[in-house]
Amino acid sequence: MRLSQILLLSSAVLILGVAPACSQSGVEPKTAGGASAAPVEFREGEQKFTAHCSRCHGVGGVGTNQGPTFLHKVYEPNHHGDVAFQRAAANGVKAHHWQFGDMPKIEAVKPEDVDDIVKYIRWLQKQAGIF
Repeated sequence: MRLSQILLLSSAVLILGVAPACSQSGVEPKTAGGASAAPVEFREGEQKFTAHCSRCHGVGGVGTNQGPTFLHKVYEPNHHGDVAFQRAAANGVKAHHWQFGDMPKIEAVKPEDVDDIVKYIRWLQKQAGIF
């Protein structure tokens, strides 16, 4: 799936009004056919991302006015390795790449949750052709 296809799918989800409900409720994003957007091996990460990250980083990691997209080269593994996501969740992050302000630490996620979330993000990035 190319970035344009992912953005089109994400736009459709937003238009249907799914994104606001997902960011607070923990409901996983669905494709137009009602199935999860991710393959089964990434669904746990997708669910955790939706519950803890999508409010700011958008359904499918496309970003919002509160946080950056993860579908950008700056978040590829060679620039932001998996440990950067662990540190961000555990400690928060001072604004440095984007103009969204500082990210607070996310108390609700454990390191193993972040591992699942990162696997999902890396899958999204591969689908978008980031790496």
